[in-house]
Amino acid sequence: MGDILKQLDARRAEARLGGGEKRIAAQHGKGKLTARERLELLLDPGSFEEFDMFVKHRSTDFGMEKNHIAGDGVVTGWGTINGRKTFVFAQDFTVFGGSLSETHAQKINKVQEMAMKHGAPIIGLQDSGGARIQEGVAALTGYTSVFQNNILASGVIPQISVIMGPSAGGAVYSPALTDFIFMVRDSSYMFLTGPDVLKTVTNEVVTAEELGGAKTHTTKSSVADGAYDNDMEALAEIRRLFDFLPLNNRDRAPVRPFFDKHDRIDESLDTMVPDNPNLPYDMKELVTKIADEADFFEIQPDFAKNILCGFIRIEGQTVGVVANQPLVLAGCLDSDASRKAARFIRFCDCFEIPILSLVDVPGFLPGTSQEFGGVIKHGAKLLYAYGEATVPKVTVITRKAYGGAYCVMAPKHLRGDLNYAWPTAQIAVMGAKGAVEILHRKDLGDEEKTAAHIADYEEKFLSPFRAAERGYIDEVIQPRSTRKRIARGLALLKDKKLDNPWKKHGNLPL
Repeated sequence: MGDILKQLDARRAEARLGGGEKRIAAQHGKGKLTARERLELLLDPGSFEEFDMFVKHRSTDFGMEKNHIAGDGVVTGWGTINGRKTFVFAQDFTVFGGSLSETHAQKINKVQEMAMKHGAPIIGLQDSGGARIQEGVAALTGYTSVFQNNILASGVIPQISVIMGPSAGGAVYSPALTDFIFMVRDSSYMFLTGPDVLKTVTNEVVTAEELGGAKTHTTKSSVADGAYDNDMEALAEIRRLFDFLPLNNRDRAPVRPFFDKHDRIDESLDTMVPDNPNLPYDMKELVTKIADEADFFEIQPDFAKNILCGFIRIEGQTVGVVANQPLVLAGCLDSDASRKAARFIRFCDCFEIPILSLVDVPGFLPGTSQEFGGVIKHGAKLLYAYGEATVPKVTVITRKAYGGAYCVMAPKHLRGDLNYAWPTAQIAVMGAKGAVEILHRKDLGDEEKTAAHIADYEEKFLSPFRAAERGYIDEVIQPRSTRKRIARGLALLKDKKLDNPWKKHGNLPL
């Protein structure tokens, strides 16, 4: 018996070494942790339970039958983050460059299916050179099986991808099908076609970092939701995000202890909106001032900065925030902002996370580039997401809410549950100057008459009381009491029940 136990310990020790000390040193030399080191940081100490440690590939071509490494390039299992279970897989770049084989895919499939069965999130730490060329179509079918499980798990359990090395070719589609993608600066990249192929086929010369690095995907493509400076920071932030999320679509997000009064009054909010309606202010300041302990986990902070999306807590409860940002493009909506917010709203709706909308939007960004780029259809995605959502929806209009942009930002007629406005709110088809130029065109040469018309329009149509008189605004509130009113509203809506008409699924304007 003793000999058998020694053999077991020896085999485990060998499996934990992955590709061996030399390759582990090379991984560290690139500023990267190994797969197992990453899991140790991600999960609670001592909580990781591994599956399939001894699995090996079954390939016999190109001399592969002479090269077997236990685990086959991916570490899989489950553990806990702050005591809550999650399933994980971490690709091991020290073993065949983390390339995906048939058995490598089967290991991932197993934890994907277990995650769905047991109702727990799955987190994938990606560090792979792509499909294992020696296995040909077997590797490709392995990828496809992973994709299929990503699709089946969508909206059932949260799926998080962390790109911690290369991710090329078909490998990028599994992360793309998950809810959130995070990258590590200077050591991770994602692209379908690499720089060498581009140079050959299209004669474009570009580096891997320029083509698919963290900066590209967080500022230009919107593929990634955030980027961090190193592996340790990335994993710490994933733990932080995890605490905002429910385990599955039948669960509620955890309610955390809070040390911030729900009825806290913040008098600084009374002077937050400038007297001049053309001057900007930082909407992020409002988000942090209403959040428990000013804690805001922002999603895609470097893309479409004219809209803010992310998670806060109010009285310990997770809330998804969508907020126009007057500091960027005056808070106008455009194609990028619409897509960013729509996807975030749909995630919140999948997992019963209430949505708070903070509105200061003068309209959709005008221009041929927007129209040619399909802003109509992209704007419709935001409209669709809000209208489809059945979770509690609280809206606060701080200043401008004009035209079609008002219509898509969770108004009462998109089944907004509670719609509040600050006294500074301006709710109308358009601003006073533009309206007067249309309505009183004949008087435009007379400055005195034009000024009178503008003043009259502002009094009649830009006041929030016009909307309040019709019941489209539930209450005009004092800015200082915003947190209290939102907290009370969410408490009221906690047991909200709303079902959409039965359908297989809607046809989202993609």
